[in-house]
Order: sequence, then C-alpha cells, then structure tokens
Amino acid sequence: MIKTEKKHPYDKNLDLLQAFRAGDKESGEELAKLNMPLVYSIAGRFAGRGADMSDLVECGSLGLVKAMRTFDFSHGCAFSTYAVPLIFGEIRRFLRDDGIIKVSREEKRLAGILNAERERRLSSGEEADIASVARAVGISPQDAASAIFSSVPPRSLDERAFDDDDTATLGSMICDEDAETRDFNKFALRLAIEKLSPERKKLIILRYFRDLSQSETAKILGLSQVKVSREEKKIMEILKRDMV
Repeated sequence: MIKTEKKHPYDKNLDLLQAFRAGDKESGEELAKLNMPLVYSIAGRFAGRGADMSDLVECGSLGLVKAMRTFDFSHGCAFSTYAVPLIFGEIRRFLRDDGIIKVSREEKRLAGILNAERERRLSSGEEADIASVARAVGISPQDAASAIFSSVPPRSLDERAFDDDDTATLGSMICDEDAETRDFNKFALRLAIEKLSPERKKLIILRYFRDLSQSETAKILGLSQVKVSREEKKIMEILKRDMV
C-alpha cells in the first residue's frame, strides 16, 4: 500500500511569510527559526576553513533575512528554494572578502564518490537520500552533506545569469518555467521528492529515472497498472504543490 506523506515543517513557510509581511514579528521569528537548519547546513559546508562557524551562520542568517524581505509570491517557487542562493551568496561574499574559500582535494574526491553512489542508487531504484548514500560510503550524513555541497559552486542571485546580458540575473531566472533544468530548480525538485514516502519515491525513480513503463513499474511494485497511473497523478500534484 502506498503511504501518504507527512506534513513537512517547510509547509508553513508561505503562511508565516505572509503574516510576517503583514507586520507580525512573531511569525517572522518563527519563520527564521524554522529555516535555521538550512542556514546551518550550508554554513557547515565551509566549517574548518579559517572562519568561525558562528560567523558563517551569522552571514547565512543575513541571507535568510534578505530572502524573507525580498521573496516574490508571484514567482511561484518555494521559499526555501529562493533562500538557498541568498544564504550561499552572503557566506560566499564574506569568505571571498577574507580570501579563505578553499575546497580540499580530499573533499572533492569524496564528493565524486558520493555523487557516483547516488547515481548508482537512483538507477537501481534504491534509496538515494543523503543518509542512505552516506551510510553506503561509510561516513556521517553531516560529512556527506559538506562534501556534496563543496562540488556545487555557490552563486548570488545578484549575479548575471548570462555573460552577454546585463539585465538577466539568477534571481530573475530561478523560477522561470523555461529554466527547469537549472541547478536551483533541480534542488527544489530534489527537496520535494525527498519528502515523498519511500513507496512513492521508488515509483518516481522507476518511472522517471529508470524510464520504465507503467506496466513494468506495476510489476516491480506489485501493483496494477491502473494503481500506478493513479498514484503517479497524485505524486505529480504533490510535487507541484511542494515546489510552490
């Protein structure tokens, strides 16, 4: 039986943000607290490279506050997705000014191993969340997150999206329907998929990562083709909802 999804803490983001914009300071504080794990996760990538963790978190928090103040509800993307490059941008600016952005050779090697293991798991229909990949490689989820983040160069939303266009910034392109393959939209989709139940996640992996037909997927999952079709439609609606 396919299980339904549990409510994710980030589901409250937009309601809290609307209340904050309307002048409710308590909602703003709750919104910031709710998204602090995202700040710590990104700041943790740069730990041990010459900057205090408290400074990294403080800079990341500035990016989060900037996201709270500038998020455009009409863009149609998740607040957490919008906040990620702003948090990255503030930390990167701080480290760049201090000249201490460094990614070790060992961390680059580990990121390659982790990404290869993740791709293998996706292609075989296995669990590919960060905890499962880290366990397979034999390291902690925290170390895995740090290594994986190191393979993705952070950029600010204020940076130009194209070298030959001074008007188009990453911020203006991030929620563009014609740019679904861009890094941050992929990140938003990954977040939404990771919130699915294991059964629904496996269905999506089989259908869209292994490119199996509904009948082939049904045989593997022990379901009828009609059931797979219905579940697939439900999942698409869930993913659309969670990316808004």
